[in-house]
Amino acid sequence: MNDPIVLPPESLTNEDIAKRLFEEAKHKLGNGEVHKTKLVWLELNGCSGNIISLLNGQNPSFEYMITSMVDLVYSNSLMIPEGEKALDKLFVLLKSDDEFVLAVEGAVALRDEGKYQVIGSYEGKPITGLQAARMLGNKAVHVIAVGACAVDGGPSAAKPNLSESVGLQSVLDRKVIKLPGCPCHPDWFLGTLSHILMYGEPALDNRDRPLLFYSTLIHDRCPRLDYFNKGIFSKTLGEPYCLFKLGCRGPVTRVDCPTRKWNNHVNWPIGASTCIGCSQFGFPDQMSPFISFDTTQE
Repeated sequence: MNDPIVLPPESLTNEDIAKRLFEEAKHKLGNGEVHKTKLVWLELNGCSGNIISLLNGQNPSFEYMITSMVDLVYSNSLMIPEGEKALDKLFVLLKSDDEFVLAVEGAVALRDEGKYQVIGSYEGKPITGLQAARMLGNKAVHVIAVGACAVDGGPSAAKPNLSESVGLQSVLDRKVIKLPGCPCHPDWFLGTLSHILMYGEPALDNRDRPLLFYSTLIHDRCPRLDYFNKGIFSKTLGEPYCLFKLGCRGPVTRVDCPTRKWNNHVNWPIGASTCIGCSQFGFPDQMSPFISFDTTQE
């Protein structure tokens, strides 16, 4: 087996990491060196933004993922079966010896023993997201928290947090690979999944984020960095200068948005004059507001 891919930050370009992983995964899946694994995608307390983001994946596409990379056993939004027929897929998997990867988006609601977030009913009993997360999380070969809410609560746990939502790690006593972002970029998930299929768990930082995608500050690769170094700052949104004084969170957010971009590499938040630090722990409460108004001038 080859060594896992770990590229130094200075060698990264827009697609280098993901492209190399994806191409190797395609090759090894095609010649039988790597076999498809089962994947459970569990949506908990959130907006379903991460599964929508994943559908926009380009290389590989979502279609390629579910036809060639994994056997998608369960997805709240995308599977054809409904009600108990859908949940039966989960319980059959839990009773089997089959290995599977668990991907979770959305926070885990704890209030009233998890009854503020129910994924369905099975044999006449409601199944809470809390129950599903623990049952599946304790058996999965790998667990991936996809997006800000699953990582540490995100917007679902923002004040006043009436549902008492928390990140997935808070209810599992095991390693959880964390992919923060609101939403998670398709490449971050598909690259992590490709690495798992070929090599197992990718190299992680001290907060369990894959170094392949979360090793460098946005600020250090920002195309407006030269303006920062020269002290030229935007005073209003839309100006092309450094956004630091308007509250840009790039200096504290580690992710590769500047080189990877979004929507098939068309644009990214700074290109739209904003960075709210959605890929950093503590989003949104500790990352916003993006603009602070000076009320002393009123």
